[in-house]
Amino acid sequence: MRAVNQELERQLKHYFGYSAFRPGQKETIESVMNGNHTISTLATGTGKSLCYQLPSYLMNKPAVIVSPLLSLMQDQVDQLKMNGEKKAVALTSFLNFGEKASVLRRLNEYRFIFLSPEMLAMPSIISALQRLDIGLFVVDEAHCISQWGFDFRPNYLQLGEVRERLGNPLTLALTATATEEVRKDIGTFLHLEECREIVSSVDRRNIGIMIEKLSTNENKQNRLLQLVESLRKPGIIYFSSKKTAESMSRWLADQGVEGVGFYHAGMEQEQRVLIQQQFLQNQLQIICATNAFGMGINKDNVRFVIHYHLPSSMEAYLQEIGRAGRDGKESAAILLYTSGDESLPLFLMESERPTPMQLDLFMEFISGMYGDKISGLSAEQLQAGFDHVQFSEVQTRLLLYFIQRENGAIARAVHELTQSMEEVARKKQVKWSKFYQWLMDEGCYRKGILHYFHEKTDQPRPVPCCTNCGYEASHYFGKEDEGMNLEWRVLENDWRKELDYFLTPQEAERHEQ
Repeated sequence: MRAVNQELERQLKHYFGYSAFRPGQKETIESVMNGNHTISTLATGTGKSLCYQLPSYLMNKPAVIVSPLLSLMQDQVDQLKMNGEKKAVALTSFLNFGEKASVLRRLNEYRFIFLSPEMLAMPSIISALQRLDIGLFVVDEAHCISQWGFDFRPNYLQLGEVRERLGNPLTLALTATATEEVRKDIGTFLHLEECREIVSSVDRRNIGIMIEKLSTNENKQNRLLQLVESLRKPGIIYFSSKKTAESMSRWLADQGVEGVGFYHAGMEQEQRVLIQQQFLQNQLQIICATNAFGMGINKDNVRFVIHYHLPSSMEAYLQEIGRAGRDGKESAAILLYTSGDESLPLFLMESERPTPMQLDLFMEFISGMYGDKISGLSAEQLQAGFDHVQFSEVQTRLLLYFIQRENGAIARAVHELTQSMEEVARKKQVKWSKFYQWLMDEGCYRKGILHYFHEKTDQPRPVPCCTNCGYEASHYFGKEDEGMNLEWRVLENDWRKELDYFLTPQEAERHEQ
């Protein structure tokens, strides 16, 4: 294994054509190749996927990659195929029953197997994976275990059990933003008794950090228009509301801004794939989006990220601004703040969890339908109760997780959910308070970010640094990057052509109909 470590640069050149590793990549790969379970925190845009791709080639064994988003998986598969790798597959809802069965029969033929944590809850998937000699079990965007797993994707919390069922394969957890507490969560939920941690700097020195505080919402909206018209493009604008992302996209278009689209989780899957690919191929220059957009998007020339609404934490903020400047060129992260904006993330945090009144109504409804025999009900039987109380999708997932964890004992599950959510709410409130304190600080914003992650640096501040260091968004005004497609209006036939490329044959046929 030492010989392999000594010639990693040569292998990097052979398989990927690169002459040097980015910060943290070589250390991560060496750790994995030396047989260590590894948690690696690498800044957004520094090439985390290479950290499992190169070891998979060197081991000559399949890698199973757990990923949170269908678009992220599809993007990774597309990138691998464009680089000549034919043995990559994503087990997603894009595959119909026959296609999925065909992939499972030939699973041993693939080198890279992407799937979601929900897919890993299916017995047929586990059974197929158990027949493989898995070289590496990868959890991409591993902060989801701590940040999302509990209140958004409960299946993330079961990945430790999945690992055990697969024979405890060598494991690599990758993330861009993880405090010491989050890294501890990752190790605990993945059942990693011993693991090595690789922690690189969260500081993206080519991204200027701009905070603009405006007096009214009207001023904020007008400032957004001015920025969008003046900044080098392409760019992403983040909103906390699906409705606002759509309405602001249309408003910008009405003001004469060309090449604007919107993206959020409420859209049909075909629409989301289409918008994503048009942005990647420079057919759209600006995306108005919720935080559903951007994770794993392999677009290196994003010149700005604007936050119209406040993110919920420092981790979320860094994840989102990290989509800018992946090519290393100057890029801007601009947050627009108006007094009162803080009420929205606080409201969203509260709305994620079921209220005591909702849980009481649910118990009354279920008891009314089934009497005392409410243990062991199926998800289908419980659905009427979810609908009656109007639980959101997140709330439904939460309650189902606790009911399953308590072996169908609904009353006990409701009690445990209530207790656990109080602790989750407290932790989220602490994270939010720290972010808001940073936002209001008069010191260097970059230094504040490093302090949040307990990171010290001897490097001088980059130029430009942030608004509190005397720099303004106007530094980033100018023309679009060379090579951008300035024909923003795409014909309908072109839209269909792009969409069909990313759909299965059956879905493409339905789209044509």
